[in-house]
Amino acid sequence: MTMLTTIGFDADDTLWHNETFFRLTQDRFAELLADHSPADHLHDRLLAAERRNLGQYGFGVKGFTLSMIETAIEVSQGRVPAAVIGEILAAGREMLEHPVELLPHARAVVTALAEAYRVVLITKGDLLDQERKLAQSGLGDLFDGVEIVSDKTPEIYRAAFARHGTGADQGLMVGNSLKSDVLPMLAVGGWGVHVPHGLTWALERADPPVGHRRFHEITDLAPLPDLVSELAQSHKT
Repeated sequence: MTMLTTIGFDADDTLWHNETFFRLTQDRFAELLADHSPADHLHDRLLAAERRNLGQYGFGVKGFTLSMIETAIEVSQGRVPAAVIGEILAAGREMLEHPVELLPHARAVVTALAEAYRVVLITKGDLLDQERKLAQSGLGDLFDGVEIVSDKTPEIYRAAFARHGTGADQGLMVGNSLKSDVLPMLAVGGWGVHVPHGLTWALERADPPVGHRRFHEITDLAPLPDLVSELAQSHKT
């Protein structure tokens, strides 16, 4: 029996594209507010609003849209036209309706690992939007469990891997965010595998835990099954 029994996957920017659509919408937002604020200043104000509102709105498109509206009102001193607010709302709606685009190797890797391990999807964000994306991804039937959470903390991982596996110390979490996917998992004794994405939200950035014995980084998902096999072989009891 190996000590590695359960593989957890992040969703956004690990299995399918996400941040790309936020960046495109942010560019559109800058165009709409060009008469009121330079793009760089607007970006800083929007990021500050997102950070300030996380506790109330949580992660996801709806919170992002509300933060854009709040920022538009702030930078225009309340003079932003109703038509612009309408455009912002339309942009948020388009994000919620955008088709899911899987990242390279996502389907093959989850399928391969599901043959030998329990696989769990652990993602944060808006419940309805994440359920929609999972359904459209075609990956839903591969997972032994799905957790859509408001945030990712050591306590969340401890509970999720106890509920769907044999404990966090026998689990591995895969994701593009060091802050959300890797560091909290390492904190509860599990493995953390970082798969960097070309675009990373500023609020998800963190320093890598260089030298940690259960931390690994791969360039994309393709080598993950071999890495998992090596880890399992090296921790047989």
